[in-house]
Amino acid sequence: MQKMDISSRRIFQGDTVIWVVFFLLCMISLIEVFSAASTLTYKSGDFMAPFFKQLLFLGLGTGVAWFFHAIPCRYFKIIPLFFLPLCIVLLLVTLFFGSSENGGARWLDLGIRFQPSELAKGVVIVSVALILSHMQREEGADRRAFKLILTITGIVCTLIVSENLSTAAILFTTVFIMMFIGRVPMQQLGRLIAFFAAIIAFFVLLVTILPQKAIDEVGFLHRMETWKSRITSHTQETTNDTLFLQEHAQEAHANIAIASSNIVGKMPGNSDQRDHLSQAFSDFIYAIIIEEMGIFGALLVLFLYIILLFRAGRISSRCERSFPAFLTMGLALLLVIQAMINMLVAVGLIPITGQPLPLISRGGTSTLITCVYFGMMLSVSRYARKNDIPSQHDNPSGADSAEQAFHSNEGLA
Repeated sequence: MQKMDISSRRIFQGDTVIWVVFFLLCMISLIEVFSAASTLTYKSGDFMAPFFKQLLFLGLGTGVAWFFHAIPCRYFKIIPLFFLPLCIVLLLVTLFFGSSENGGARWLDLGIRFQPSELAKGVVIVSVALILSHMQREEGADRRAFKLILTITGIVCTLIVSENLSTAAILFTTVFIMMFIGRVPMQQLGRLIAFFAAIIAFFVLLVTILPQKAIDEVGFLHRMETWKSRITSHTQETTNDTLFLQEHAQEAHANIAIASSNIVGKMPGNSDQRDHLSQAFSDFIYAIIIEEMGIFGALLVLFLYIILLFRAGRISSRCERSFPAFLTMGLALLLVIQAMINMLVAVGLIPITGQPLPLISRGGTSTLITCVYFGMMLSVSRYARKNDIPSQHDNPSGADSAEQAFHSNEGLA
């Protein structure tokens, strides 16, 4: 038994808590996707197909996470050099030739159908972490760091925003928090907030004044009507329940799913609303979790993402170098912010965004990319752990300690 425990630790190195969070999220995903994918089962005629497909993606994702966790985190610095230009090209191709789903051209079919925006998010986070780490001064980040970060993030977000506003907003918010953590001058951050407040006010005014026909003629505003209708349907009060159920079926059935649950829920596989929610296995899977697993299940999922964020913070604080510290916090923030957005949509606090619940919602690209993020955080945790080395006074073998310390610094360089 002890030998098996030692061998498993050698296989799954890095932060144990993050590995536990990872596998618990995977288990919840398999249970809830199997339960919530009734619409897919009806279309395909195969009851087990959604389950086995998700199991395949999670199995591949676990292999991907393990592969990246075995790579020394210093090698992640080369990612922007190759993948940033590639992502920009893929986003441009998707913008003009991408396949549309739910009104947005987010998918690119190159034999394998995937979302380039999912890849671009991670590449931007690595790029920002690299810039912040290389431009740190005693008094804070160099002022040039702000301009360089804004240029990279601005290009990527501009290519994403017209087809996927929520993804662009999540990425920009994550980068903004990273700049705050990275000690970018508050004066620059304040100007950025004021600028975007003015941009948002301008677009709201534009939509209010311009007729719909004029908006449709402007290419990059073709999704404006969708955004407008989602916000209107969310803020509009309706006293007629039947009318609300007809016009806003997704939100209505999600509310029913949550309201009909209790402390322990109806148990997995017993959801009544999954057949009425077209995105029960994706955008609204948190509503199905609440219906089937009750308040305990809802709090468990929320707690897992919060643990992930706190563990990332602890790992970052143990890093001797700033790049792995910024990288870990950026990736954790990206995942947790997306998770919170999905949960807030499911419980009806914000309009529909189309964001999946990381590692739980059904999906190929999202699942695999999320596993890459976990692998990178685990890689940092492996080399951050090497900083906790006993001194020569605590360890009689001074040569061994010196050698370990050398490899620790080398891994975090």
